[in-house]
Amino acid sequence: MKLAIIQDELVRKGGAEQVVLSFQAAFPDAPIFTLSYNRETTYPEFKNSKISTPWFGKLIKDDVNLKRFFYPFGIWAMRSLDLSSYDVILMSTTHCAKYVNVNRSALVITYCHTPFRLVYRPNSYAEVANSNFIKSFLYKFVINRLKNIDQASAKRTDFFITNAIGVIPRIEEAYHPINKVTVINPPVKVKKFYLSKTIEDYFLVVSRFEPYKKIDLVIEAFNQMPDKKLIIVGKGSLKAELKKSAKDNITFLEDVDSIRLGELYSKCKALIFPQLEDYGITPLEANASGRPVIAFGEGGVRDTMIPYATGGSDTSTAIFFKPQSSIGLLQAVKLFENLKFNPQFIRKHAEKFDEDVFVVNVRDFVETKYKLHINGQ
Repeated sequence: MKLAIIQDELVRKGGAEQVVLSFQAAFPDAPIFTLSYNRETTYPEFKNSKISTPWFGKLIKDDVNLKRFFYPFGIWAMRSLDLSSYDVILMSTTHCAKYVNVNRSALVITYCHTPFRLVYRPNSYAEVANSNFIKSFLYKFVINRLKNIDQASAKRTDFFITNAIGVIPRIEEAYHPINKVTVINPPVKVKKFYLSKTIEDYFLVVSRFEPYKKIDLVIEAFNQMPDKKLIIVGKGSLKAELKKSAKDNITFLEDVDSIRLGELYSKCKALIFPQLEDYGITPLEANASGRPVIAFGEGGVRDTMIPYATGGSDTSTAIFFKPQSSIGLLQAVKLFENLKFNPQFIRKHAEKFDEDVFVVNVRDFVETKYKLHINGQ
């Protein structure tokens, strides 16, 4: 079985990139193909991988220009990748990994984190939703073109895997898969995290600073609780705006290495997770550190967390809040202060999502489907 791993791009640190690292743990001899690779801005573990990019990746290595030149140049570049010599194609994708050339007889397995957001949920981007007449016309033209390309490329997939139950209806609506979509939850590297003997007096946020991450909601809530400390780790397009709105009880950190991040997780009172995510790795990283999560109670956390119910904080891993507002979060923080969680129970729960479990599940899935494939089933 000659297998290749495909990822949209490798220029940042995120959940999709962690999935690819785990794919390589499952199939250590497999090469990785991707639109662009920047060894300085993604996970350092990729430095030991065999990574190939098309001509596009030699010229463009940052997120801003990837988006700027994706249509049509990124599409052309991915189409130029010829993987016709491989028996199995294992993809991690939301968009362009599907565009590579593969052998008609190859088994194609697509780990779809979510269907291409710009194509299927364009109004979730403020620049699209708020565009004027001319820009709106151009967006619609490009999006329709991308949709045709995306759906045609997805037809080559034999089996879809995804990260959470809530994503399945989106995949079914977008791609009409020929086989049942399988959920294999993304991994958390539990061994990288640990329980601390001391808990310090701060809450924690680990996130990119983008509108849908709802960091403004957290800042608004903690601005009303000046006696409670908050540390926010991350960076992004809203950095200046968020820092300007925060009071003195809120500290911002960026470019935090893995050792320092592990320490922040292990010593925080709780992780704050205000956004709606299809899955969400950071709540599980907090759990792997024995720390509970205060989360907006929709999306992937419903798959991964055990929410607090009256009288059960010692067998819970999180408090869910609604509505998705500063008032909802403020009330959840006040509830949290009156509860006692069990770090050992929380850590044990996180182990169910460990990378070792993910690697076994993915390897078994691929090998089982390949045996059926070569036998014509």
